[in-house]
Amino acid sequence: GAPQFTVNRELQPVIAQYRLPYAYFDELIQGVEMDFDINRYNTYADLDLYCYRVASVVGLLSIEIFGYKSDECRPYAIALGKALQLTNILRDVDEDAGIGRLYLPRENLLQAGIAGTDPLQVVSDPALSKACAPLVERARTHFTKADEIMGRNPRRVVRAPRIMSKYYRAILELLVARGFATPRAPVRLNKAARLAILVRYAFI
Repeated sequence: GAPQFTVNRELQPVIAQYRLPYAYFDELIQGVEMDFDINRYNTYADLDLYCYRVASVVGLLSIEIFGYKSDECRPYAIALGKALQLTNILRDVDEDAGIGRLYLPRENLLQAGIAGTDPLQVVSDPALSKACAPLVERARTHFTKADEIMGRNPRRVVRAPRIMSKYYRAILELLVARGFATPRAPVRLNKAARLAILVRYAFI
């Protein structure tokens, strides 16, 4: 048709060229809208939907543009997107709490013995590591699934997502090694580690 908004007019030829499904854009917008309406999650199922919408859908759109020949690419995009988003959530617990957001599911908090829901109090609780542990394991599971699928595809086809996967997996393991007890130092991958990942997976 004739898009009214500038961004849609800019996107229109790209959408047509790569036949990008409207449903993916709709899911992505719904995911962003969740951040306007929701600042607590009761269950992992609720959080999983959020991760799918704001991260996995980006991967699903990306593989349409990059081009793919295997149907396995869809589950890998979904798994990698969730792994990356869970890593972001675990990395940014303090930053999110500072703006009143708490992505750790309520069911995880209760299992860890944390009764409160105030973000700043939760991230200061000595049991925070227990509440984060299930998300760490889910992220690892998603990384492993994505890596297994990528391993069955030509390296040139999965070069960019493989680099992203290795980078974020390294961040996740640094978070685990640091722990979630206060005070928490920011976690960053140093230049040498970033370069090593780039050389290994971009050029070899």
